[in-house]
Amino acid sequence: MSPAGLILAAGESSRMGRDKALLPYAGTTFVDHLLRLFLSQVSPVVVVVGHHADTIRAALPFIPGLQVATNPKYRDGQLSSLQTGLRTIRADNVLLTLVDHPAVAPTTIEALLDHQDAPLVIPRYQDRRGHPILLSRPLIDEILALPPEATAKQVIHAHLAEAVLLDLDDPGILRDVDTPADYRSLLYP
Repeated sequence: MSPAGLILAAGESSRMGRDKALLPYAGTTFVDHLLRLFLSQVSPVVVVVGHHADTIRAALPFIPGLQVATNPKYRDGQLSSLQTGLRTIRADNVLLTLVDHPAVAPTTIEALLDHQDAPLVIPRYQDRRGHPILLSRPLIDEILALPPEATAKQVIHAHLAEAVLLDLDDPGILRDVDTPADYRSLLYP
């Protein structure tokens, strides 16, 4: 089974003050840029929406391989959105990212996918872990079994010893765009 992709875009973007998924980037939006990047190498790609779901859904292109999952409980936190997306995916591996990490290089996706036999693949830049990550089916199942008060980081940390940590020359894996200052820094480095 080929890997699938998962983009979490359900949050309220409260620190940004507007939907991060729809921020302009690289001639399109964060979510569209990531969607096309992922679809160039994996399919399907599930985009999880929640806050302003109809607006974000309407902004998505009609392209083969795109699936949209709505998390009505997005206010319960990121785990609820992750579980919503993972429930729709029937793949052995899932390439996972957050919508506020749009600057990842295509070569990073290729490098992650070269290690599909590993239980967990995490890119690193200058010894710092970033996004996207590649999850295997056993870890996906562990995340799906987590109670609402848990976090996916608990599963990730429990499996770090068996993870492939890929040292890459891609500072984009660390570019987490949460605030207007982060966004300005992304656009005008």
